[in-house]
Amino acid sequence: MMAIMPSSEAPQPAPTTDAGRAALDAVVADPARALLALDFDGTLAPIVDDPEQAAVHPRAVAALDRIGPCLGKVAVVTGRPVLTALRLGGFDDRPGLSRLSILGQYGAERWDAQTGEADIPPPPAAIAEVESRLPRLLDDLGLGDVALEKKGRAVVLHTRRLADPAEAQRRLAGPVAALARSHGLAAEQGRNVIEVRDPSVDKGRALRDLVAQTGATAVVYAGDDLGDLPAYVALQSMRAAGEVRALLVAVASAEQPALVPRSDLAVDGPEELADWLERLADRLGC
Repeated sequence: MMAIMPSSEAPQPAPTTDAGRAALDAVVADPARALLALDFDGTLAPIVDDPEQAAVHPRAVAALDRIGPCLGKVAVVTGRPVLTALRLGGFDDRPGLSRLSILGQYGAERWDAQTGEADIPPPPAAIAEVESRLPRLLDDLGLGDVALEKKGRAVVLHTRRLADPAEAQRRLAGPVAALARSHGLAAEQGRNVIEVRDPSVDKGRALRDLVAQTGATAVVYAGDDLGDLPAYVALQSMRAAGEVRALLVAVASAEQPALVPRSDLAVDGPEELADWLERLADRLGC
């Protein structure tokens, strides 16, 4: 009978593109000048019905704890409020993540482990105005059971708990987009969610700033949803200009495959990403 190789000893899945392979080689060759940035929901943490019950995969956070001292920078780049990501992620009691940064609300907020301080600007007034109008809109559409998540700088409509989440999201898309536009905001589609937020910030701008601040020459970015597309676009542009080597990792799901054809490497959900991070730690000797 053929022996099954334990996952920790299995070979690390290889990037499928030359650019991705070159970026991974650059990370291993000069980890002090490398940046590892990751989304939160659907990437580090499995998607769950109640956003407050989300938790980072335990093997993923353990792998990051190993990787942190080896790399120039590890960052979480998320649409979550920064303090929510910190609380749900369990990052602040990990000694290996003493230089971690969390960029919350798509980069509008920031928490740094080195100082323990969070920079949280006040939310746009338009968000509160939209929040006040959404209950009536939902009732008019017969979708009063849609859950609203108030994030300060954004409000999220969750359809996951409904009998037909995709149909509910389809019906909401036009009216919510119109309401958002009327207040100078954007309505962004996601995995059984629509998020109304300030369009002046996104993960692409956040990553560009982080690369400039750290001087990183190699970047690994992992994400799973449409909110990660600006990060992909920014890194592809920087890669084409010769500014960085970049490895784009898609954390794939049946709900949202959009990142897969744009990626250098696809993994199957947070579980397989945790596997990949463990093997990266092994390869770095961390």
